[in-house]
Amino acid sequence: MYSLLPALVALIFLGFGIFVASTQGFTRIGSSFFVLCVTSAVWQGTWAVLFQVKDPHTAMLLVKLGYLLILFLPTSLYHFLTEISLRENERRFVYASYAIAGMLAVALLGSDYFVSGYYSYFFGLYPKAGPLHPLHVLQTVIVVSRGLYITYRQQMQARENRRIKLQLCIGAVLTYFFAAIDYACNYGVEFYPPGVIFIAISLGIFTIAIVRYNLFNPLAIAATVVHEMRTPLLSIRNSAKGMERDLPMLMQGYELAVNAGLCPPTVRPAAMKYLSAISGNITLEVDRANNALDMMMASLEMDKIETSTFVFHSVAACVGESLKRYAFGPRERTRVSSGEFTDFEFFGSDTLLTMVLLNLLKNAFHAINAAGAGEIKITTVLAPTFNSLCVTDTGTGVHKDALPQLFDPFFTTKKKSGGSGIGLAFCHRVMTSFGGRIRCDSEHGKFTTFTLEFPVLPAIKSSAPEFSALRESEGTAPPPSGAQPFP
Repeated sequence: MYSLLPALVALIFLGFGIFVASTQGFTRIGSSFFVLCVTSAVWQGTWAVLFQVKDPHTAMLLVKLGYLLILFLPTSLYHFLTEISLRENERRFVYASYAIAGMLAVALLGSDYFVSGYYSYFFGLYPKAGPLHPLHVLQTVIVVSRGLYITYRQQMQARENRRIKLQLCIGAVLTYFFAAIDYACNYGVEFYPPGVIFIAISLGIFTIAIVRYNLFNPLAIAATVVHEMRTPLLSIRNSAKGMERDLPMLMQGYELAVNAGLCPPTVRPAAMKYLSAISGNITLEVDRANNALDMMMASLEMDKIETSTFVFHSVAACVGESLKRYAFGPRERTRVSSGEFTDFEFFGSDTLLTMVLLNLLKNAFHAINAAGAGEIKITTVLAPTFNSLCVTDTGTGVHKDALPQLFDPFFTTKKKSGGSGIGLAFCHRVMTSFGGRIRCDSEHGKFTTFTLEFPVLPAIKSSAPEFSALRESEGTAPPPSGAQPFP
């Protein structure tokens, strides 16, 4: 009778984990949830059998088997919360926690220091804590509390739909955490361990998040939204092109009619000026929207990026391509120049780097427009281990309090202007996939410099044609020898 509930919960967790893995795939989030389901299933399933056995040798095998998975259970909770919060920088601590659990597993299998036998309770046999067991309890409290904290911080700055998902995950893991009351049984307190009830409730909360709010499949939703947005954007752009072709002739006809006295001058000069530029402005905004959609999709697909397709590319060629593709507003192109620039090669994707540069240009122009003045300089710095590409603007700068969170997903300093918080997180993911990194140096009210650091390759090939193309697209001569990067 006492084995029925844990056996049922074990089967449900195992089935649910397999279902999620088969329908959603082994993404980072899906994989961490699958590990959580498997460890929970083995924990409860083993205890269901342990409550029934009488043979001492079999009992000790089950005790060690059950605890072998329990050791990794707190870290699997922490791992899941890290992935659902998209905190890439937290992964090194997750891996460290797995390593600590692995060391405890060695102690569990090779000695009696972790579990030293078992108690015989009214409901069956139960593991007895050894002298090293408190380390596992301490690890449980630390890593689960840390996971709940970072998820709570993330939901505070998330948009409504994502906030609900994160809140449900917090509720599910917090409920699961209450299952730690079972540890009292490991220390001689005799009562039927109620943890199985808490983890069953937590699974129900997870089910709501997965089924109702599509917890593990943001890509499918985003792809649908992007597809639906591209169609009207294409129609708007085509209409703008039609206006660009026909509107000048209509305006010219109006002016001729006014000059000939055939109609009164009812359209103000300012309106005429506005109409002459409207088609270009519409096209500009549509192009910017399409760039944002491209970046959104690329960011969501970063977990699926195929690094085997990476090849050698010229940094200058990517800079030149980004300047060609960027939807510059009136007089914006003249604000971009190069300082000290020596081309180098990197190993990665030219498409991804171009999208990174498009995002950095967008952010730089946002800062310049907010400041009412400023310029952008693109420079390179060559060093023994890392070659750097720097994008500097003299706009509003970034508050020092925001710098530590700047590359966190969904963190934005532009909430009032509709920032999504995915751009710089995308840049960080791209540079990490290249084996490099991105960092930001800024002084509020003065400047911001984003530095892209690429590992130095064994051999650098000459890319003079691409660099010349960059200079030609910029419309300036190469800087004098010894020119210094800005600022």
